[in-house]
Amino acid sequence: MNRLFLLFAKAFCCIALCCLAPVSCGGDDVEIPPAPTVPGGGDDNSDDDKPDPKPDPDPDPDDPTRLKIVDSQATEQTRALYSNLWAVASRGFMFGHHDDLWYGRYWYDVPGGSDTKAVCGDYPAVFSVDLASLMDNRAGYESDRKENAIRRRVMLEAYERGEVIVACCHLNNPLTGGDSWDNSNTGVVRAILDSQSPQHTLYRQWLDRLADFALNLKSADGTLVPFIFRPYHEHTQEWSWWGSKCTTEQEFIDFWRMTVRYLRDTRGVHNLIYAISPQMDSEYSDTRGRLMFRWPGDDWVDFVGMDCYHGLNTAAFTSNLKALTQLSREKLKPCGVTETGQESFTKTDYWTQCILAPLTTQRVSMVVMWRNKYVSDESDKHYYSVYPGHVSEADFKTMYDRPRSLFSADLPAMYRLAEGVVVE
Repeated sequence: MNRLFLLFAKAFCCIALCCLAPVSCGGDDVEIPPAPTVPGGGDDNSDDDKPDPKPDPDPDPDDPTRLKIVDSQATEQTRALYSNLWAVASRGFMFGHHDDLWYGRYWYDVPGGSDTKAVCGDYPAVFSVDLASLMDNRAGYESDRKENAIRRRVMLEAYERGEVIVACCHLNNPLTGGDSWDNSNTGVVRAILDSQSPQHTLYRQWLDRLADFALNLKSADGTLVPFIFRPYHEHTQEWSWWGSKCTTEQEFIDFWRMTVRYLRDTRGVHNLIYAISPQMDSEYSDTRGRLMFRWPGDDWVDFVGMDCYHGLNTAAFTSNLKALTQLSREKLKPCGVTETGQESFTKTDYWTQCILAPLTTQRVSMVVMWRNKYVSDESDKHYYSVYPGHVSEADFKTMYDRPRSLFSADLPAMYRLAEGVVVE
């Protein structure tokens, strides 16, 4: 449904909610931008009815922004998506949710399902998914084959609606046989980089599976579906086998570049946008430096992300968003929050205070909440976003009604080249 009609329908609810005084989420109090003017809804001259500010002007067709993409042979649709990841940030941030189309708090594998849609009537603009189990040793397991078929289906559904897909990969440890959090051996990446090692051969097989998947992910008309690929996420941390404990700076950089070279050059995969995503949970003395931790090089990164589990600390979130925005402008690379959320949150105004307010004045293209686990027992509180019956439902709708929060129905044609942006 058109956003304007939804605004009219919910006008009285929004006005009432927006009259509530802002409450701190753990950092400094953050003033929520006022709701847009509702025709016939009050004094037209009131300052309270001014629309949300825009932190950056729209791209200028007469003076286009020139972006450089990692893959010079990227498909037309991939280049178009990349251009729109830059351009859309002038309008606002795309709301995303991990696994939102696959399962929710109380449902599993229901076509058309979405906790987000069940609350606000619209799908997320960004669908996040994990591709690890179709790459590593789980690829042959019967249960994982069934789940990988679901992953493929919902990714295609998101693309057909014009939404954006972003994929991480919690890969198992190819040396020890443990999971992605097995950091017991500091030689995993070093072994993968050794062309004579069994781990090198094994890992190429894992990348082959990803390549096969990407090269066969096609829409009904045969178009290759582009997606943002963010391997080796949260590499600033110690817990993963590719993280700061288990690799040197040069090993991580070589590992990143090896991955890109193999997918792009050896396998000819040209529908990926490569995103890096360090973990940024707190306030830092050198925020930019942490964002640039083990940077693979400007020619090897398309999208600057960050995983920011700041809890209710809006001061940390705001600080990191400012640094992310500045780095994005400096590097001329789109940026966004690739994971965030507070597990089992119960704050009724969480969305307007802890998500909307810090994001409104920053130029980021997306914010992606982590998953809502499908449960049969309410003792399991592993959820990070809204769902029907949650105490933040009304506040989520308030955020949804703000023009700078973008959902599926708000998106431009993401797979057509954006005006004012050139991708080289």
